[in-house]
Amino acid sequence: MDIEKFDPESRLTTNDTMFSGAVSCRQFQDGYRFSVDAVLAAHFCTPKNTEIILDLGAGCGIISLILMYRWGDTIERIQAVEYQPQLCSLSQKNFRENGFNHKCSCVQGDVKTILDVVRPESFTLVICNPPYYTLGSGRKSEGGECSLARHLVSASLDDFTKAASLAVKNGGNVVFVYPAELLASLMTSLSRVRLEVKQMQAIYSYSNPPMDAKLVLVRCVKNGGAGCKLSPPFYIYKEKNGSFSQEMEKLYLP
Repeated sequence: MDIEKFDPESRLTTNDTMFSGAVSCRQFQDGYRFSVDAVLAAHFCTPKNTEIILDLGAGCGIISLILMYRWGDTIERIQAVEYQPQLCSLSQKNFRENGFNHKCSCVQGDVKTILDVVRPESFTLVICNPPYYTLGSGRKSEGGECSLARHLVSASLDDFTKAASLAVKNGGNVVFVYPAELLASLMTSLSRVRLEVKQMQAIYSYSNPPMDAKLVLVRCVKNGGAGCKLSPPFYIYKEKNGSFSQEMEKLYLP
């Protein structure tokens, strides 16, 4: 499919806003929709001046939108890569409608052949919110688009970590958000491609009653040395079935 010829308006979309309406994000009403995973990942590593960023597995482009709103003045360029052509086209539309297309673009590409669409070691920061369920596990996905976004169908975890390592410069940062229960698999996969973990943060749904971590945020450095910082726990909600915690609310504030 030629993403330039696909009109996202040919499918029903919702126009969701963030930061008191400063950023709008169109999402397909009947397809994959972003979750707090992406919001957390976008805020985990503060971009430095003249940062060149790869948004790997961009979906509707939400991570790139957040990065541009928060740190657009210091970011040199963001390249989003998305496997599904209709989501890639939607990302492009989101970038245009928010006035970010002068620095952001999305290309359709496969993480297994990432160097077909980006130059090797050309990014200073890579952010990735990959699919993580194996087929037959996790939340049931009704459509093919959702299944590809949530399940390891078209690529494996190793494909995503390898793509990130190939794309990032030596000494560059890579951020992953992943289920906490699968942390061992992520650590092993990162180690294989010389991405050394430098910072981790466990994400919990709420603090009371105590429960296991839901997600983990991981920041790696390509060929980084020894030493890893463990950040304080982060709670998404104040309580079970409650509203966002103060920390989570801050991520949505202008």
